[in-house]
Amino acid sequence: MQNLWFITNPNSGTTSRPKCEALEAVFSESGLELAGRTEFPAHDLPTGAELDAAKVDTVVLFGGDGTINAALSALAEWDGAFLILPGGTMNLLAKGLHSETDPHRIVHAARACDRRVALPFVEAGEHRAFVGLILGPAAAWARAREAARKGRVSRLIGAARAAWRKTFGRSGIRLDGAPGLRDQYQAVFVTPDLDSLHVAAVDARDWGSIVQLGWEWVTGDWIAARAVSETRTETLRVRGKRPSTALFDGEPVTLPPRVAIRAGKSLETFIKTREEAAT
Repeated sequence: MQNLWFITNPNSGTTSRPKCEALEAVFSESGLELAGRTEFPAHDLPTGAELDAAKVDTVVLFGGDGTINAALSALAEWDGAFLILPGGTMNLLAKGLHSETDPHRIVHAARACDRRVALPFVEAGEHRAFVGLILGPAAAWARAREAARKGRVSRLIGAARAAWRKTFGRSGIRLDGAPGLRDQYQAVFVTPDLDSLHVAAVDARDWGSIVQLGWEWVTGDWIAARAVSETRTETLRVRGKRPSTALFDGEPVTLPPRVAIRAGKSLETFIKTREEAAT
């Protein structure tokens, strides 16, 4: 790790411009070269060719799940390294890769680390989710979360009401390829493992889980929401002939009917500073 490209979202409260500048100072103090920077989404993400032309060996990502997802998806075929720093609400990827939670300490640890690992993801068409995918009417909570992020209370209330109506006012979705899940579900959570997908589903009868889902989605930690039915699979599909709304790492996407949702694995490009537990 020597020549860096820094991708940030300075409009996020957790990755403000002063925090980004402080990290750039850490790069300099550590003898690292900053070949370029991108403030996303205000500016386009770099291409692999642009990174190679600038002799970049490592992309440093400092942002929320949506920023990280966009960058990893755009650079899926680039064979350089990625350093993921905690800059969002949940920081699940960063927590899995690093023991430290302080971005400055992670940079110092990564400077002396040559370990690269692959990460699993959920894939549907051209879209990937490294943290998780939400399917079903409950995906309507995305608008409420966006309003909460921006501190727009009136929009939050309106969006939450609309999400509530959609969650309970629709019949839910059915899945093919998910053993044991035969009912209609208001929310389906899909999270990746290295060799399969973990599927957790909430049906309309369990209104307590729906309320919890809505609140924890708005406040950030939707992974904590409980579910009533769970299974594992390698591939699943949403039944029906209509497009379906999905949230890939929190970002809304419209999926075509019957598109295959699969488990995938990245290249071994992610810097991991966390020590493996002794066995």
